[in-house]
Parts: sequence; structure tokens; C-alpha cells
Amino acid sequence: MNATAARLVQIAREILLAEGAAAVSMRRVATAAGVTPMTIYRHFANREALLATIAEAGFAEIAERWAARPAVADFDTRVTELLDDHLDFALGQPHLYDFVFTDPREGARRWPDDFRAGGSPSMNLVAGALTDGIRQGVLRDQDVWPLALTVAALIHGLVQLFRGGRIDLPEPDFRALVHQLVGKVLDGNRA
Repeated sequence: MNATAARLVQIAREILLAEGAAAVSMRRVATAAGVTPMTIYRHFANREALLATIAEAGFAEIAERWAARPAVADFDTRVTELLDDHLDFALGQPHLYDFVFTDPREGARRWPDDFRAGGSPSMNLVAGALTDGIRQGVLRDQDVWPLALTVAALIHGLVQLFRGGRIDLPEPDFRALVHQLVGKVLDGNRA
């Protein structure tokens, strides 16, 4: 990606972070960048292509953050760290979180084929951690993908309930609740 395209993506991302994906328009990005709207179309076919670039960068950012953690042998510690990173992202960048994980968008990964094919950088890490738990004998031997989807759906649902005001707890207590409930799911799958 050249410098102009990278700058346009950064401006669009800043708008998305502040106001959500609906606020990102080609005209608004062009105005903020000091270029004509036609300049954007030299780099991105349409708004959806620009937003897809932001989504892929968002997933890459999550995956890089999770992968950057030092490898730990202890399954429970690894799950705790991944969960903390996920909650940091969900609560710290809510508009980007919504856009990459829950907003309908063209090209979004779909269950089961895209996930099983390794197409999701974030879900791959969840499945990898759970696979390690199975290999270590912490979790019972099973198809890891339904368990990964269960854990991810639980976390996403809880985040939505919290952000929608349906879980009335201070953030530290909410985080503890998420850890507790994910722990219950994993406890039910222990060897």
C-alpha cells in the first residue's frame, strides 16, 4: 500500500474509531485528507473496499497483540491473557470492535467453512489455545471449532450486553464476570 492509500486508511480508521463505520464516507475522508473524492477511488474501488482494508488491519492488530504475548505453557494463564486482550480491545475501541466482529459487512468470515479453513486471525488464536489445552490433557479430546465458537459467542454476547447497559457492573466486575463464565464453559470441557 502506498503512502497516500495508507493515509486515507488511517483517516477513515480515525473516523470509524470516533463515530462508527456509518460515519465513514468517501467525501468525508477526502475532505479530511485534503484531496478530491476521486483520489480515493484511485486507491479503493468503493467505500466497502476502504472499510474492508480497515477490517483486515483490525483483525491483524488483534492477532498481532495476542501473538506478541510470550508463550506460556500453562493453559489457564494463556486463556486469561487472551481474554484480557480481547476485553481490552472490545472495551477500549468499541466502534472498531463492532465493525470487525458484529456489523454486517461484505466479505466477513462465516461459520463454519471460513473458520475451519483458518480464515479468521482472531479465531485461529482461540482455537490454537484450546487445541493446546487438548494436547496438554487439560481439556477433553474434541473438535476444537465448536468449543471455540461457543467461547467466542459467549464473550461477544456479554460484551454487547455490558455495552448496552444490560449488565450493570463496574468494568472491573464485568471483566471478572466474563472470566468466571468463560471458566465455567472450559470447566465443563476439562478432561
